[in-house]
Amino acid sequence: MTRETNTENDSDDSIDPVTLEVLRNQLESVAEEMGQTLIRGAYSPNIKERRDCSTALFDADGRMIAQAEHIPVHLGAMPAAVDAVLEYDPRPGDVFVLNDPFTGGTHLPDVTMVSPIAPGNSGAGGSETDGDAADEIVGFAVSRAHHADVGGMTPGSMPAGAQEIYQEGLRLPPTRLVEGGERRTDVQSLILANVRNPTERRADLRAQLAANERAETRLAALFEEHGRETVLRGFDAVIDYSRERIEDEIAALPDGTYEASDRLEGDGVTDDDIEITVAVTIDGTTVDVDFAGSAGQLEGNLNAPIAVAKSAVYFVVRCITDPEIPPNHGCYEPVSVHAPEGSLLNPEPPAAVVGGNVETSQRVTDVVFTALAGAAPERVPAQGQGTMNNLTIGARDGSFTYYETIGGGFGARADRDGMDGVQVGMTNTLNTPIESLETEYPLRVERYALRPNSGGRGRFRGGLGLERTVTVETDATVSLLTERRRHAPKGVAGGENGALGENLIDGEPVPAKTTVDVDAGATVAVRTPGGGGHGEPSERDAAALEADRAAGKRTESDEGV
Repeated sequence: MTRETNTENDSDDSIDPVTLEVLRNQLESVAEEMGQTLIRGAYSPNIKERRDCSTALFDADGRMIAQAEHIPVHLGAMPAAVDAVLEYDPRPGDVFVLNDPFTGGTHLPDVTMVSPIAPGNSGAGGSETDGDAADEIVGFAVSRAHHADVGGMTPGSMPAGAQEIYQEGLRLPPTRLVEGGERRTDVQSLILANVRNPTERRADLRAQLAANERAETRLAALFEEHGRETVLRGFDAVIDYSRERIEDEIAALPDGTYEASDRLEGDGVTDDDIEITVAVTIDGTTVDVDFAGSAGQLEGNLNAPIAVAKSAVYFVVRCITDPEIPPNHGCYEPVSVHAPEGSLLNPEPPAAVVGGNVETSQRVTDVVFTALAGAAPERVPAQGQGTMNNLTIGARDGSFTYYETIGGGFGARADRDGMDGVQVGMTNTLNTPIESLETEYPLRVERYALRPNSGGRGRFRGGLGLERTVTVETDATVSLLTERRRHAPKGVAGGENGALGENLIDGEPVPAKTTVDVDAGATVAVRTPGGGGHGEPSERDAAALEADRAAGKRTESDEGV
């Protein structure tokens, strides 16, 4: 049983600004507490250390109410997961698990849990309700976490050469993991039988369940504090507030159609460039983003589900508008995204997609930023590294799987240098601390440092890339999914491009996308791209140049600058 959204703007249903602000912050704190519960309860370093996870709160109609500030590519795609679950008649006490990119997921390692929330009527300040109140679904708690392995042809479930989704791991459409409050051990056993290191997977799944349970507890407390109907009206109010603010921001941008294109560097099967083309139309308070003209569906695994493309677009729109606008369904309503069915950004099964979530999403971000530079040039930075630099190392016997996305250079802004060695675009993870990495895995970190001279020169310098070099102390399989090894991140307004990235195994270059078996003692080095520069290099402040040299960020001659 779900509630219908109140679409009337009755004065009786209005919430005063103070109560609205209190509720907004409290609802966001619910999502944040979910995230903290997940991080503290997880077993794998990928979640507990890198925080490759996201949490959010939705209303009964599948509209996002609040999110924790976690992973952009997760959060923008979460509504598709709730929409998929709504087709399966969710009931109080159920918890659905899913990862199918064609039914609400993004790529298979991102496992999502969706829990109907039905805390009943607390009675505090609210009107009396009948006995059905306890069975009324008022919202959904959603957690998404990147599991270090979900089966498939290689440890870590990130195979560079996958050509169909069946090679990438276990595929789960929305499935009840908990039914009527009782955990389904048959479903859990099925999942764990198809993954490497099932003990770690079991613990991470339990952490997600705990995160979702936390949401129901906290929402019940809000009902007790404010009254049921006030909180439910608050759902509508926070969405309306965000929509009105984002529409005001869009209206301030010049109307018109802005176009751009960019390239991916092969798909793991072919090394040919792959075109992404976009036309962004701003019309009053709406933004329409059309990817017609982009490449068709690929043979390799850089296909990206439409939910991933939407995530990237939503992220860019939020970046060029006021970042203080509360992120929820209201931010997305004025934005529409289109891609032809059976194309790179809207593939059909059984397309392989694992790289689309991590690499294609980054290029979508770049190309939409480039297009919108025509409307808001002062708000668009030079290109950042434009890749997640995915490194996966796993034992062939399944005893361990290490997965990392490695930071790089952020593009210079119109008024400041780019940041060094950070995640950019669609990811927002931390690194795995060396102490944790070497404790958990048979790996030894030989080098972890900034790359001097990798940021593009300009009036403001692009951020520096990183080098991470790891020795593998056992026979293992290494998978790399990377970009910007052939086409450098672009500078703007006369700024120079950032440095290209490089991948090496035992000192020898390897392709941007590769899966290889290595023997114990092999050394894997990932050198990440730098960010592009902004403005003419000759205009850079002399003191800033000297500071870069003193810090070892620049060692090349700047003669003529």
